[in-house]
Amino acid sequence: MVSQLIRLLPELILVITAIIVILADLYARRRTARWLLPGVTLVGLAASLVAAFVQWAAREPVAFTLAADSFAYFFKMVAALVVMIVVLAGMDYMRERTRFLGEFYALLLVATLAIYVTVAATDIIMLYLGLETLSITSYVLTGFLRGDKRSNEAAVKYFLYGAAASAVMLYGFSLLYGITGTTDLQEMAKRLTSGEVMGSLVWLAWPAVVLVTVGFGFKASLVPFHQWAPDAYEGAPTPVTMFLSTVSKGTGFAVMARVFVSALPALSEYWLSLTYGLAILTMTLGNLVALRQASVKRMLAYSSVAHAGFILMGIVGISAAGATTPFSGIDGVLMYVLAYAITNAGAFAVVAAVEDGAGGASFEHFSGLIARSPFLAAAMLIFLLSLAGIPPLAGFAAKFFVFAPVIRQQYYVLAVIALVNAVVAAGYYLKVVKHMFFVEVNPNGAISLSRGMEIALWACIVGIFAVGIFMNWFAWLATGSAAGMLGM
Repeated sequence: MVSQLIRLLPELILVITAIIVILADLYARRRTARWLLPGVTLVGLAASLVAAFVQWAAREPVAFTLAADSFAYFFKMVAALVVMIVVLAGMDYMRERTRFLGEFYALLLVATLAIYVTVAATDIIMLYLGLETLSITSYVLTGFLRGDKRSNEAAVKYFLYGAAASAVMLYGFSLLYGITGTTDLQEMAKRLTSGEVMGSLVWLAWPAVVLVTVGFGFKASLVPFHQWAPDAYEGAPTPVTMFLSTVSKGTGFAVMARVFVSALPALSEYWLSLTYGLAILTMTLGNLVALRQASVKRMLAYSSVAHAGFILMGIVGISAAGATTPFSGIDGVLMYVLAYAITNAGAFAVVAAVEDGAGGASFEHFSGLIARSPFLAAAMLIFLLSLAGIPPLAGFAAKFFVFAPVIRQQYYVLAVIALVNAVVAAGYYLKVVKHMFFVEVNPNGAISLSRGMEIALWACIVGIFAVGIFMNWFAWLATGSAAGMLGM
């Protein structure tokens, strides 16, 4: 029992931190709570990150239907790191817009805990509970600014789409249970591979995979399950948008990889063809619609949809050798989620700073940013170049690791379409660069940055260059994490 609790130390730390935040909010003075609450949250997240890192190399048995493997710990580390950036970048933003700071940070910790549980779940019941906890907290965080009509509208749309997607996914899980007679992912794989349970129920396999993919596609904002994302990203408080577009989205891909590779390898002909088509549709539609946006925040929202298509290439490119070798596909998903999470968090942090300093996030609000805040303009340039996949930044390493397995599997049509989409994406990223550096306007004054925002931006910049320059080390980390999933 004690050893199992030790394996769950990252989760336990988050639970304790959330309780401390709630108690501190009850008893601390308002002026003290303004720095105490985010401070406690950051300490808890940092401790959880360290605990996950220490246990990363573990090949431990399952603890309470949760896998204590390197695959789960990898996503836990990414989640903790990005949520720390969200807290740092959003301290002043949320302080100026709401007095319910304790509830905000507690909900953020609970959402992070839900991610921890979801990425480690080895049972479809636990998987569903984790995803639903993440979804419910995300709905509340999206509509957290109760006096903002856009925030309320975004939360309602998110909730309605999410409720429908969850019901469809649960129906898919019920079909898988009906086919296999078990809710355990490993046992499900054994029974499907041996063929002992298929028989007359084989016709249920295809609808089961489709229905489950709908639920995963909603969380990962894959087309055509993406309709909620642009409105939710635009209407939510920008720190919440940072969370939704990075680690929340990454959770969808973590779950998809674990379920497809660990539980449904016998049905790979079904989910590979399905993900192939979804990857093309997602990246193409996301990029084409992003070209027509007048708001940088909404443009980044559709860009987030397009990047989901690129991440999905990693799952499409899964090789017969599994996840134990470089360029297996799963390591590409891990690399892309890491690079994209750091980069997109930084981009939305700049949007939050411009919203505070210029009163909006349209392209006009970014005009002449180099004159008003050279640091913000330079940081945004780095983030956009990374999103476009320019070396030696993290985005290049990410794209390299999803293109390689696709080409090795000889999916040349998908590779060419993805390459064209990468060029299209560079077009609307450069539009932001043009406004920041080459459009002259009367400056509205310098944009001041809080210390937390500066730290968050520098952390993202350093992370982007670190992943891009030390690509081999991070590739080793991703490959080892991918292999850990198969040894759960």
